[in-house]
Amino acid sequence: MPRIEIDHDKCDASDCAECVDSCPMSIFQLENNKIITKSGEDCNLCEMCQDLCPSSAINITE
Repeated sequence: MPRIEIDHDKCDASDCAECVDSCPMSIFQLENNKIITKSGEDCNLCEMCQDLCPSSAINITE
């Protein structure tokens, strides 16, 4: 199962939310001005969120 880590110190959350908009599996959501993962097991390892994150706050590993 993929492991999705979000560095909340780097993440701009509500000012960005690029991962929420770009994830084809709808894994991310914005909650209380913080990005959270809804269901990491649905991740297909496309790494689009990681590639598009302007602050490099997302790290995906297997």
